[in-house]
Amino acid sequence: MTQRRRHQPPTMQTLAMMLPVPVPLLMLLLLLLTSVTVLPAHASPFTSYQNQRFAMEPQDQTAVVGARVTLPCRVINKQGTLQWTKDDFGLGTSRDLSGFERYAMVGSDEEGDYSLDIYPVMLDDDARYQCQVSPGPEGQPAIRSTFAGLTVLVPPEAPKITQGDVIYATEDRKVEIECISVGGKPAAEITWIDGLGNVLTDNIEYTVIPLPDLRRYTAKSVLRLTPKKEHHNTNFTCQAQNTADRTYRSAKIRVEVKYAPKVKVNVLGGGPTGGSSMGTHQRIVEHAQVRLECRADANPSDVRYRWYINDEPIIGGQKTEMIIRNVTRKFHDAIVKCEVQNSVGKSEDSETLDISYAPSFRQRPQSLEADIGSVVSLSCEVDSNPQPDIVWIQHPSDRVVGTSTNLTFSVSNETAGRYYCKVNVPGYAEISADAYVYLKGSPSIGSQRTQYGLVGDTARIECFASSVPRARHVSWTFNGQEISSESGHDYSILVDAVPGGVKSTLIIRDSQAYHYGKYNCTVVNDYGNDVAEIQLQAKKSVSLLVTIVGGASALVFLVVLIILLVMYLKCKNRTKLPPADVISEHQITKNGGVSCKMEPGDRTSNYSDLKVDISGGYVPYGDYTTHYSPPPQYLTTCSTKSNGSSTILQNNHQNQLQLQQQQSHQQHQHQQQQQQQSHQAPHHQQPPGQSLPMTFLTNSSGGSLTGSIIGSREIRQENGLPSLQSTTASVVSSSPNGSCSNQSTATTTHVVVPSSMALSVDPRYSAIYGNPYLRSSNSSLLPPPTAV
Repeated sequence: MTQRRRHQPPTMQTLAMMLPVPVPLLMLLLLLLTSVTVLPAHASPFTSYQNQRFAMEPQDQTAVVGARVTLPCRVINKQGTLQWTKDDFGLGTSRDLSGFERYAMVGSDEEGDYSLDIYPVMLDDDARYQCQVSPGPEGQPAIRSTFAGLTVLVPPEAPKITQGDVIYATEDRKVEIECISVGGKPAAEITWIDGLGNVLTDNIEYTVIPLPDLRRYTAKSVLRLTPKKEHHNTNFTCQAQNTADRTYRSAKIRVEVKYAPKVKVNVLGGGPTGGSSMGTHQRIVEHAQVRLECRADANPSDVRYRWYINDEPIIGGQKTEMIIRNVTRKFHDAIVKCEVQNSVGKSEDSETLDISYAPSFRQRPQSLEADIGSVVSLSCEVDSNPQPDIVWIQHPSDRVVGTSTNLTFSVSNETAGRYYCKVNVPGYAEISADAYVYLKGSPSIGSQRTQYGLVGDTARIECFASSVPRARHVSWTFNGQEISSESGHDYSILVDAVPGGVKSTLIIRDSQAYHYGKYNCTVVNDYGNDVAEIQLQAKKSVSLLVTIVGGASALVFLVVLIILLVMYLKCKNRTKLPPADVISEHQITKNGGVSCKMEPGDRTSNYSDLKVDISGGYVPYGDYTTHYSPPPQYLTTCSTKSNGSSTILQNNHQNQLQLQQQQSHQQHQHQQQQQQQSHQAPHHQQPPGQSLPMTFLTNSSGGSLTGSIIGSREIRQENGLPSLQSTTASVVSSSPNGSCSNQSTATTTHVVVPSSMALSVDPRYSAIYGNPYLRSSNSSLLPPPTAV
C-alpha cells in the first residue's frame, strides 16, 4: 500500500506565471501558503500532528517446507492498531497471534518492529501477506504495506519405475520405461542415465500432473528405448529433483536384452607352418593350411553355425572352425562367411582370403607379322599375388623397352625381332616368355647348299625358309622336272611350319646313284619367292666287316688295359716283410688261419708269441735249449686247417725242450758224419746234400711268419753263395690275444750254409741278442753295442 504524498505549495515563479496579479500581492499570498499545511478533508486546516508511516515493508519470499520464514514490518510514529493479513484474512493484533501456533509477531514496540515469524513453514503457508496499521486517534490516516508472497517449496518423493527392477527386451525392438516422481512443488525434474553413464536426451516424453491440492505435482517421464546388445545386463537410472532439494533421488532398472549372434571371423594361421592368430593383415602362402575361427556372442547362447565360401555352403560346416588344408590360388579373394543363428535371429561375418602365389601367365605374348610403319602391341598378362613387376626386353640388345602389361610400338627394321617379357614377384622365381615381331616380305632360304646321303639308304634334303607371311607353296625340282606325289614312289615331301618360316623335307627312299645331283627348292609367299640350289652328294660307306673288326679291337684293348691296371694295383699294394727279429706284432697277427687258445697268463705276457715248427731245417744261431726257453705259463694251443686236413699243434715247454734235444742230437750225428767224410775225402768239396739248411720266411700275402714246412727244393747259385731251398709252408700265426689263424700259404726259403760256417756264427746275429725277453738266465751272449 503506497503512502499518500503531501501537497507541495507552489513556488513564487509558478504563481507569477499562473496569476496575472501585481507582484506585491503575489508575495503576500505565497507567504500565507508556505505557513499553512494541506490537511485532509475532514481536518481543520489549523490542526497540527505527524502521520504514521512504514520504515520497512515485507517482500516476496520462498521457503522449503519445514524452514523458518520472517516477513519484516517496521512502522514509524505508529498511532493506530497493527495486524497481519494472510490472503486478506486478519491474523490478529496481539504479538503471539493466538490461534496460529506457528505464527508470531516478533520485535519491540520501541523500535516499531512487528515482523511476522512462521515456523515451521508448511504448505498451507503458501499465501499473500500484508502488514496494516489502522488510523490514529488524532485522525492519522491508516497505512498498508505492499503484499508479500510466500512461496512454499516441497521436495518430490523418490522416483519409481513402473516396470519394476528388471525389464526383458529384444534387440532392436523398442520398449518403454516409465519413471514417476510424486508430490514435488514445483514438479520434479527427471533425468535418464544409461548403463554407460551417458545422459539420455532423445526419445523421452515428460509430463506434469497436478495433485488434488493444486499445490503439488506428479512428474512422469517415459523413455522409449531401442535395446542393443551393449545394453544387455546394464542398469538404466531415473533421477528426480526440484528446487526444494537439489539432491538427486534415483531408481534403477536392469535391462535383459536378447540379441542375435554377434559374429567375428578370424584367420588363425596361413603361413608355411600354420600358426596362431595372424594379428595384422598378412598374406596366406599358397599350399599352406588355413584355419578360420568363427566367434559368436549371443543371448540366448544356443546357436548354430554354418560356413560359406563365395556363398556356397560347406558340407559339414557346423563347427566353430573351418580348415582349408591346401589353399591354392583359386581361393584368392574368396569370401569366407560364417553364419550363426539363435532363437532371436541370425547374423554373419566374412573374411576375404588374400593368397600369395607365384606368377603364371594368363596370356603369353604372341608373335606378330607386320609391315614396316604399322603399329603393333604385345601383351603379357600375368596372374600373381602380390602384383608382378613386368619388364620388356628387346633381343639381342637387351634393352628395356617397357614396364607395363602391354607393349606398343611402331614396326621398323630396328624394332622388329625378338622380345622377352620377364616377370618378377618378390619371394618367387622369375618367369619369362618371348615373342617375335616379323617383318613381312618375300621368303629367304637359309638351308645348307650341300647335303649328303648314303647310297642304298634313305636320303633327306631339307629346305628351310624364313617366310613372313607363311609360304603358300614349296616346290622341288630335279633335272628340270618338278617332283610331286606323281613322280613315283621314290620321293615324298614333308612340309612343317616353324617359327618365322617353313621347313620342307624331300625324302628319297632307297636312294641310288642316279638320285644324287642338284635339286632346286622354291618357296613362294604373298610378297615374292626364293629359289635355292641344293647339291645332294653320296657319302662313302664303311663296310660292315671293318666296323665289326674295329669294335672288337677296341673292346679287346679295353679289357687288356683293365687287367694291367688291376695287376699294377695289386703289385703296388704288396709289402715286404722285415726280418724275423723285428716283425711287429701287427704284422704277425694280421693273417693266418690257425685257431689258438692261450692259457690265462698269456694276455699280459711280454714274451714273444712267435712259434715256428721247423721240420726241414733249423736256424744255426745258437742252442735252442739255451736261447729259447719260455716260461711254462706262456703256452699256446693252435689248430691249423690246410687242404681239408686238420693238424693239431700242441706247443708247450716240454715239447719245445724235446724238439730242441732231438735237433741237437741230429746235429751231433750230422757233424760226426761230416768229420768221417772229411777224413776219407779231404780234398773233395762238400756235396750238396751235406749242406746245412738256413730257414727264411717270406709272405707274399702279408700274413704271419710262423708255419710248418711241408716241402723244399734246392736252388744252386752261380756266384758261389750258398744254395737256396724253396719250401712251401703252412703259416700259423699267433695273435696277442691267444688266437691263431691260418688263411694263406707262405714260402720258406732255406739258405744252405756249410757246416763250418754254421758252427762259427756270431752270437750277435741271433734273434735273442737284442731282445731280453727271449733270453734265459744262463744266456752268455755279448751285450748289444748300445749297452753301457
